[in-house]
Amino acid sequence: MSDDQRFGLARQVTLAQPLPLDGGGRLAHVEIAYETYGTLNADRSNAILVCHALTGDQHVASTHPITGKPGWWSRMIGAGKPVDPARHFIICSNVLGSCMGTSGPASMDPATGRPYGMSFPVITVRDMVRAQAALLDHLGVDVLQAVVGGSMGGMQTLEWAATYPDRVQAAIVIASAARHSAQNIAFHEVGRQAIMADPRWNGGAYYGTGDPPAAGLAVARMAAHITYLSEAGLTEKFGRRLQDRGEKGFGFDADFQVESYLRHQGISFVDRFDANSYLYITRALDYFDLAEEHGGLLANAFRDKRTRFCVVSFDTDWLYPTAESRAIAHALNAAGAAVSFVELSSPFGHDAFLLDMPELNQVVDGFIRAGEA
Repeated sequence: MSDDQRFGLARQVTLAQPLPLDGGGRLAHVEIAYETYGTLNADRSNAILVCHALTGDQHVASTHPITGKPGWWSRMIGAGKPVDPARHFIICSNVLGSCMGTSGPASMDPATGRPYGMSFPVITVRDMVRAQAALLDHLGVDVLQAVVGGSMGGMQTLEWAATYPDRVQAAIVIASAARHSAQNIAFHEVGRQAIMADPRWNGGAYYGTGDPPAAGLAVARMAAHITYLSEAGLTEKFGRRLQDRGEKGFGFDADFQVESYLRHQGISFVDRFDANSYLYITRALDYFDLAEEHGGLLANAFRDKRTRFCVVSFDTDWLYPTAESRAIAHALNAAGAAVSFVELSSPFGHDAFLLDMPELNQVVDGFIRAGEA
């Protein structure tokens, strides 16, 4: 296996044509940052697109350039793993609106020579998928062996199957939903308000100041991170244990281990993510409602489709609970689509799809290999 196959190739492309947007108009000079692993075979039939979650990026199986940590899904992607560069041509792109090389609010607006800031257009999950489709056109990939993603990545996977069914042979949707619930919209609004209440946000015009709204973004991350965990997981990991002290401090320092953990999550997040991108991507998630896009009936999104589906949920995920995945499976059944559905047991809540889960690897590996038989 070559170095490129092992570690991935990092690239960036500027789309040749303006990108149409659900909110109206077109976005010109769209740049997409992406990584590839493996080699596209002679008949171009082995491409797998991996879609990342809200705060993820294209560094799916390579060392992150900012944090120095392994790729966010290196447990799933690599030699001998379910998505293997020895068998597959793997593509992962940074989503539209993000901040790791794909066009977003921190990008330079060619019309003004300054960062877009809040003049960047509001986007949707379908806009993200349109950008990915344009990237695949650039790469010469007409049909995907599979699209796979968890959380927001699962929403992109569903959107791929609904919008470009002839380009998707198989879709693997993990810990996700076909629409954002009122509760999830509420959590996102708390995070957005935390960012916008930070005086350093300055209406989104903080680029170049060296003083971004780090405090607001950290609080937004802390609030969101709670939803990625489970009560059982938090109790097992932290309980009510005190942090580096024998007794309560009777003040507002981080007395408890769980407080210290959340503060660390918030502080470390601001080093790698842009506050405005957080606003834009959470809004795209809030707007996501696949049934609404297809006449109000989810099954309509999948009728007469030849795509095979695998839907996976976790029993302690309260962000996107099993009921949401079961609704997707029911809609697929109603549409006559081929679907496998499984609920896995884990104490780790929504984040289970990112952790060491041999059962998840077995499900994904078996589903992909079934399509290769």
